[in-house]
Amino acid sequence: MKRIKEVIVVEGRYDKNALSQVVDTAIVTLGGFAVFNDKEKLAFLRRLAQERGIIVLTDSDGAGFVIRGYLKGALPKEQVKQAYIPDIQGKERRKRRPGKEGKLGVEGMKPQVLLDALRRAGATFLDEDAPLPTDRTPITKADLFSLGLTGADNSAQRRQELLRRLELPEHLTTGAMLEALNLLYGRETFIKLMEG
Repeated sequence: MKRIKEVIVVEGRYDKNALSQVVDTAIVTLGGFAVFNDKEKLAFLRRLAQERGIIVLTDSDGAGFVIRGYLKGALPKEQVKQAYIPDIQGKERRKRRPGKEGKLGVEGMKPQVLLDALRRAGATFLDEDAPLPTDRTPITKADLFSLGLTGADNSAQRRQELLRRLELPEHLTTGAMLEALNLLYGRETFIKLMEG
């Protein structure tokens, strides 16, 4: 498995599943066209772009290019790399029929094809022994519990307040919130934020 510095942005969860078997990095799903109406997710992507850089990897069909075009206009160009998969006719195993254009999406690509696409995009491959760019102590579920963000009577309300304060999407699950916090902060910084 190859380690990559940048955060990879994909259309959906099946794309994320396929990619997570090939690379070790944060992978964020857009939920397809839902990203057009999700200002919070867009703000989150801007922060990730600033922290680590982003690689956009969408399907090679028309819908994928509409999403890619939207992100090109919404995110800072110097912090975003574009990865393209080839046009390969076929259908994904989980589907009964091929997509509208009959092309395989990200989820249907072979691992080597995905790695090649990321290399062509200029992804920063890290040495296996090198620390990930977030070489800070991770925030754990136990930390969330001790800070009253889980397991307490008002923990849901406290999580919502924290998400608003940190300008993160309000619909993040506890697990997704933990992932976002670890991408943007380390444990030390986060604890200080909570105390301040």
